[in-house]
Amino acid sequence: MKYVGLQSQIRSNNTKSSLLLLAFPVLLLLLTWLFFFLSSFGNEYQIEKANDSFLRFGPFVLIAVAVWFLIAWASHDAMIKSATGSKSLQRKDNLRVYNLAENLCISRGMKVPKLNIIEDDSLNAFASGLNEKTYSISLSRGIINKLNDEELEGVIAHELTHIQNKDVRLLIISIIFVGIFAFLSEMAFRSIRFGGRKKGKEGQAMIIIIFLAMIGYFLSVLFRFALSRKREYLADAGAVELTKKPLALASALRKISVDPRIEAVKRHDVAQMFIDNPGEKKEVGFFASLQGLFATHPPIEERIKLLEQF
Repeated sequence: MKYVGLQSQIRSNNTKSSLLLLAFPVLLLLLTWLFFFLSSFGNEYQIEKANDSFLRFGPFVLIAVAVWFLIAWASHDAMIKSATGSKSLQRKDNLRVYNLAENLCISRGMKVPKLNIIEDDSLNAFASGLNEKTYSISLSRGIINKLNDEELEGVIAHELTHIQNKDVRLLIISIIFVGIFAFLSEMAFRSIRFGGRKKGKEGQAMIIIIFLAMIGYFLSVLFRFALSRKREYLADAGAVELTKKPLALASALRKISVDPRIEAVKRHDVAQMFIDNPGEKKEVGFFASLQGLFATHPPIEERIKLLEQF
């Protein structure tokens, strides 16, 4: 994939971030209206009743979404650290990593992000953060110990490109909103499972909520997948532009593909932030092509082939 340029990608991701901020609340409001519409099924004034209920309760839905988003926005760093087991990496603990990161940042004229370490012998890394104060790069113990300097430099350059392209902010926004629909779906299922069989209008409303929450979750996941795969190709290309060493990054990806699984990572939304998704099983044959439709990352073999063609 041809690299489209840093400023073009930043503008593209800023636009996508804005569209995401609009698309998810619009989807939630649409599903809210559908809930009132379906709940009024059979009523002579079904549409009017649905509109009236929506106008009364719609603002509360928006307020609830805004509160959820602000809390998640403020606490995303702690949430990601908790989900990945990453801890701050001090300069005195690994001067090698700091030197590689600082040299790359100097060449780009950017501030050095925080550096974290995941105490896991597997090989993986990810970038996160919303602005210069919160940008960070997390590296597993395995990737630090098992890659040579050129390979590790390529991985750090890949993550720095995600930060410069504003990929990390875009991804965190999508994770927050997908989490809203996942929470609604889970709460509806739990209500039925532990609340006993409900009858009449209450049972009908619960079925509608589950149906609409699942639709919302499915569509929000598709939004996320549409954004996720292309960014890895672009970050690979950006890393090559930064280091001028495509074969070093290809070699790093080859080593990572052998053992990318980070044991602490259980959440699928957080797993997609890594350079290679530590939670995705690698299928073969027909299932591989089917998996590609719902994968958060392009096949690492394809990424290696592209790098070897630079």
